[in-house]
Amino acid sequence: MRRALAGLTTRGRSFVAAGATAIVCAFVLGERDLLRAGILVLVLPLLSTLAVSRTRYRLACARRLEPPRLPVGHETRVDLRLENVSRLPSGLLLVEDRVPYALGGRARFVLDRIESQGSRELGYRIRSDVRGRFRVGPLTVRLADPFGMVELVRSFSMSDTLTVTPAIVPLPATRLSGAWGGGGESLARAVSAAGEDDVAPREYRHGDDLRRVHWRSTARHGELMVRREEQHRQSSGTLFLDTRRRAHWGDGPGGSFEQAVSVAASIGVHLGRTGMNLRFVTDAGEALSAAASFDGAFEGLLLEALAVARRSKSVSLTPGLAALGGAPGQGREGDGLVTAVFGALTAEEAHRVAATRRGAGSRLAVLIDASPARRDGGAENVHRARIARPRVPGARGGTGGRAPEPRSGDAEDGPLAPEAAAGLLRAGGWRVLVIRSAAELAGAWAGAGQAGAGPRSHGAPDEPGGTAAATADAGPGAGPGTERDEAADKAADATGGAA
Repeated sequence: MRRALAGLTTRGRSFVAAGATAIVCAFVLGERDLLRAGILVLVLPLLSTLAVSRTRYRLACARRLEPPRLPVGHETRVDLRLENVSRLPSGLLLVEDRVPYALGGRARFVLDRIESQGSRELGYRIRSDVRGRFRVGPLTVRLADPFGMVELVRSFSMSDTLTVTPAIVPLPATRLSGAWGGGGESLARAVSAAGEDDVAPREYRHGDDLRRVHWRSTARHGELMVRREEQHRQSSGTLFLDTRRRAHWGDGPGGSFEQAVSVAASIGVHLGRTGMNLRFVTDAGEALSAAASFDGAFEGLLLEALAVARRSKSVSLTPGLAALGGAPGQGREGDGLVTAVFGALTAEEAHRVAATRRGAGSRLAVLIDASPARRDGGAENVHRARIARPRVPGARGGTGGRAPEPRSGDAEDGPLAPEAAAGLLRAGGWRVLVIRSAAELAGAWAGAGQAGAGPRSHGAPDEPGGTAAATADAGPGAGPGTERDEAADKAADATGGAA
């Protein structure tokens, strides 16, 4: 009863105050009619409180999110089923499902009544423009009397989790080589070396296809022999994301960190769907590892991790480079394809990253150019992606695959301009993409595959309808190119390309 009295609404409290005042005035003035009216006004909310407090409704609730995980900017539908499992019909119900403010606030419904053993289906949509993991629920039911005098709140304990992942940019199919490892019984090259008739067989096992029986070997061994299955090769790679706070500018969806997370998610999903064995590494060290992901297992784990990724307070890339397998003295040969997404880099950091280019694996760096000067406009605010091929060791003007030593005048403490950092990485043998937002990644990615296929690399078109621009290997530490490169640069300048 005390809880019920605490649940009096403003209308109920007003009736109680008015009734008590009327009763007092009736005694002072000696008016019996006023006393009767005061008693009626006072008793009405008290009777409503008694009726609501003795209500014995038993309600069951079920919630379903469809889908429970979605990219930024998409909608999900929440379906609620409220069932009255008691023998009495319910009264007026005010249903409220708690939803975080980022998803649009609370969802409220009014139900006149639910008959005994009856149910009601409710639904609403929520949308998020920011990534993260959000709690939806619990459901709260307010029991109210027909006069609106009393409300009792009953809450369910069940809640669900909605995961909002970064925006995914579809990438074109591009050949980016990685390290290959065997997953079958024999190498395909064994057939070409020994011939079809002399292929190494094995004994027959229950369930083997009889069409694979190798009759010549069967006759030689006196038992059924079958051809070995050709090996299914799998590519391996590593995805690196720089999450340091000092490396990124801006907040919200337009900030460089959110763009970097979206780029990492797009690349990871694209490579994972090709069946590549991937590792996910941040500047703090290895965060995630999974086998070939044709079934989408790694994709789900990666998106879950990136949905809650936050900028770190770390100031060094050393733990991440060590986990990457490329820190000096800790490197591993043949890391496969390494794709790294960076924010701003100092000259020292660029040199250290460039020094990880060792072994037979390929290296691809994506630099997010989202500095305040670029966002505010200016002569350098050009909407384009810049792509460069790695230096060929031993080529004229190259450095033999090693990053150049810092020169006098390099800003060791402050961040470098994206072009300067890209030049240092290119000199160390990295392919480099410089983009201003995740929306430019698709065009730059298409040129990344061409960068390693020919003597020159091609980037995305400068503007819709424009021509692709050939990019020279410019930057600190990069020497003059070959005569053929200089001729290509002049041809690019003549066609409006960016040197």
